Amino acid sequence: MTDRPLATRTSIAADLTALGLGWGNVVCVHSSLRALGRVLGGPVAVVQALLDVVGRHGTLLVPTHTPGNSDPASWSNPPAPPEEWPLIRAELPGYHPRSSPSQHMGAVAELVRTWPGAQRSDHPQLSFAAVGDRAAELTAAHRLAPGFGEASPLGRVAAARGSVLLLGAGWSSCSVFHVGEQRAGTAKTVMHGAALATGGDRRWVTWTDLDFDAADFDRLGAAYEATGAVTVGTVAGATARLLPAEGAAAFAADWLQREHP
Repeated sequence: MTDRPLATRTSIAADLTALGLGWGNVVCVHSSLRALGRVLGGPVAVVQALLDVVGRHGTLLVPTHTPGNSDPASWSNPPAPPEEWPLIRAELPGYHPRSSPSQHMGAVAELVRTWPGAQRSDHPQLSFAAVGDRAAELTAAHRLAPGFGEASPLGRVAAARGSVLLLGAGWSSCSVFHVGEQRAGTAKTVMHGAALATGGDRRWVTWTDLDFDAADFDRLGAAYEATGAVTVGTVAGATARLLPAEGAAAFAADWLQREHP
């Protein structure tokens, strides 16, 4: 037996509404199903509840990143022997928006990726998937660099005055801060590589972008929350935070410039 109450689609929708999520909203969700506790129906109930709350004119966006699709020269856990690098670059399965599963993004995000009508961006490492009225608009033409720029799915959420929902996820998952990191221009740039399988062929591509780093995001998130801009509540068994995407990105850019001049 457990003393944690059983959450349902209905109770989760009520919790999300109480938090401030509403009809027609555009929201990027970072989630931890485990943090939510006992959920009747698991990730299906969570996605249904989110879609119930934003409604048919709202849009749900989730990260569907594929960090393992990367240059073996950058691998560290475990590292790849240099003599294997050419083979890996030649044979690593290429990213395709329809067939490539997300990696380390959680059960809710992976379910949204396969949800009926879902759209997914074509970035081989930093893709997002979306369901709803503005799904195609948010995920279209996701350039290799800047991967978290103004024309990325998250940059478009910010431009649309949308929100970010941390649903049992910590500040380290708050990727809208990377939009601020891109604006701040304080991070170093590195060469990235990945395999692509779009357009009918498989090819290896390289590009230069930021060396994205979330190491300071817990401090950054605490500083942003202290401004009063973040709504904190409970959804099922988890702490949830709802924040304005543009406000968070702007705050992050200023904070990072001060902390890393």
